[in-house]
Amino acid sequence: MRSFAYVRAATVDDAVAEVTADPDAAYLAGGTTQVDLMKDEVFRPGRLVDITRLPLRGVDREGDALVVGSLTTMEELAAHEVVADRLPLVREALLSGASPQLRHMATMGGNLLQRTRCRYFRDPSVACNKREPGTGCGAVGGFNRMHAVLGTSPQCIATHASDAAVALLALGASVRVRGTDGERVVPLTEFYRLPGSTPHVENALRHGELITHLEIPLLPREARSGYLKVRDRASYEFALASVAAALVIDGGRIRAAHLALGGVGTVPWRVPRAEELLRDAPPDRDVFTAAAEAALSGAVAQSGNGFKIELGGRAVVRMLSTLAEEA
Repeated sequence: MRSFAYVRAATVDDAVAEVTADPDAAYLAGGTTQVDLMKDEVFRPGRLVDITRLPLRGVDREGDALVVGSLTTMEELAAHEVVADRLPLVREALLSGASPQLRHMATMGGNLLQRTRCRYFRDPSVACNKREPGTGCGAVGGFNRMHAVLGTSPQCIATHASDAAVALLALGASVRVRGTDGERVVPLTEFYRLPGSTPHVENALRHGELITHLEIPLLPREARSGYLKVRDRASYEFALASVAAALVIDGGRIRAAHLALGGVGTVPWRVPRAEELLRDAPPDRDVFTAAAEAALSGAVAQSGNGFKIELGGRAVVRMLSTLAEEA
């Protein structure tokens, strides 16, 4: 690991000013991914600004939404009584997203910003446009079983690793962001960037901006929701395909639907076309199959990951069928 300067911020404004003023600076919170990347010399900051003592921790109810401090840990959010009662899909995504040890350390802001687990990104000896723009993508034509089939480009096919982001995206959550110009609110649907020709630009944050809070809409009490994660083993593994979904069923019809996919996209993948097909339709297998086909429409397979297209579709049908049975 390379040497770096260390600063502990006293206030949010101090932290933002420190990082904004130094192009080589970055924030340090839970560090559960960041420190690994520094050891591998994939991430090489010259200065780390420690924000762990800032007052950005906790969960508050504001009307029909939860406002979550970005330093709230995954475990704290998963254990919150309102999340357990009204947002089962978020709780299930959090619990399946990491080991208990990591959940007690990893922050929600950091979870949304975590970097890909692509082996080419994490190995400085091979080509990766996300790590070193213009060097190429080793995964295209390489070992790509775990890689994305949605939102890809010739420059990058890496998947986004966060489970929680998939559930939050399905709900239409937003993040509050603080910068030197003040605060702004960014919906998660606009937060993540497709790789295109600039895969190193992963989100809408400007240098120095800090996620201070998450805004998570609550589902209606009659809604049924869940998170299905398909993976090679039952614990401490990233998704081959995952589905976050919520349905409100009344009078034999689906009155509201929320659907997002993980493990198959370069970003957490919401599917509004599939949600449209579900709304006002009967909750039956034919409808769920049509929604699954819409959700995976446009998928592009590589040499080793074509199975993800069928796997993702089956996962959608299974998740929706489970929710319909519960309703």
